[in-house]
Amino acid sequence: MKLDDDIHNYYEHLVLDRITELGLDKSHSADYLADICCLTLNQVPPRYIRYEVDMAFYLPQSERNQMEMNVAHAVEKAIKFLDETKDSSEKQSDEEAKE
Repeated sequence: MKLDDDIHNYYEHLVLDRITELGLDKSHSADYLADICCLTLNQVPPRYIRYEVDMAFYLPQSERNQMEMNVAHAVEKAIKFLDETKDSSEKQSDEEAKE
């Protein structure tokens, strides 16, 4: 059994779905998207599964809705963090260029 092929965090799927819903995959670089994924996944608890069908069959709709809301909130926080970090670094670069 090769673990990296057999198991994965279900939240990864939800994060990618949210990124697509927001159109971030069309307007940002792969590096930005990877940062969003990492920052978001670090905010939510892992939920490891072997098969997608397990989650579809055994997960109550109310719990799935809560997971999606958690991801939406975590993605927004990640975007805000990256945008603030980018703005801060751009200001610092501008100030250094003036000196």
